[in-house]
Amino acid sequence: MDKIVDMSIATVERETGIGKDTLRVWERRYGFPQPLRDSKGERLYPSRQVDQLRLIKRLMDQGHRPGRLLSVSEEERLELAAAKPAIHPARSKDEQDLIQQTLDLLKSHDTQGLRLAFNQAMMRQGLHQFVLGTVVALNRSVGEAWRRGELEIFEEHLYSEQLKSLLRQAINSLPADANGHPRILLTTFPEEQHALGLLMAECLFTLEGATCISLGTQTPLFDIRLAALAHRADIVALSFSTAFSVRQRAPLLNQLREMLPSTVELWAGGMASEKLPAIDGVVLLPTLEAGLAALKNFRQKVGD
Repeated sequence: MDKIVDMSIATVERETGIGKDTLRVWERRYGFPQPLRDSKGERLYPSRQVDQLRLIKRLMDQGHRPGRLLSVSEEERLELAAAKPAIHPARSKDEQDLIQQTLDLLKSHDTQGLRLAFNQAMMRQGLHQFVLGTVVALNRSVGEAWRRGELEIFEEHLYSEQLKSLLRQAINSLPADANGHPRILLTTFPEEQHALGLLMAECLFTLEGATCISLGTQTPLFDIRLAALAHRADIVALSFSTAFSVRQRAPLLNQLREMLPSTVELWAGGMASEKLPAIDGVVLLPTLEAGLAALKNFRQKVGD
């Protein structure tokens, strides 16, 4: 039998999407989790506690408050997880069918079928509608299925990787315009590993005629500044997922804002940006539609 290895706090953060600071606060305030300690005094989390943390994160994503979740028993958490949240209506029968097909293909681990289904949908709809409508609906439905425990983490990762591969191919096939305006540098902060939202924004901005320079994920702040200067960027666009540390979002944005020239706009997008406070010199974009509106406003402002 394989030996069950206790996890470090960094591993638990990656596995659950719950930040290290949050884990420590819960430990002090609620008495859970209750990590062990290694010979150096570092926290080690038993697998059963990690399973519970995954469940708690799932329920938090459904809107449950952490204080309540941490004060009830494991059985009560399981009951909450079994209660399915309301399903958002699909925008069309084709979209509804694709969502169900995607979930079925993920559960049957049919990678080739998944890739084919996505590609056919994109070809039928066109890249703009596929990204702005279908991918948004797919992300929501796959996320809900994962939170309900209907998909495993590796199946959700498979979904993301297949979509990222398709969107990269689509971007590479678009006509390149080195003089497209504005010039938008896209990336994420260190420890933000989620790239799908970044690719979705890059697709839409490129379709609108902007020149997009993508650095991928997890770029140090100093390197973001260097890249913005080297590429003569008009805008630096960052993507935030809900897994990124809440405490770090605003301080890092403030820091980067100070590092960038005042002529370079700083945009913060993704679902997590919706909960950010207003920050001087930072444009918050909680939806892709907001990103397209910001692009239009930028062009009007500079007279494009």
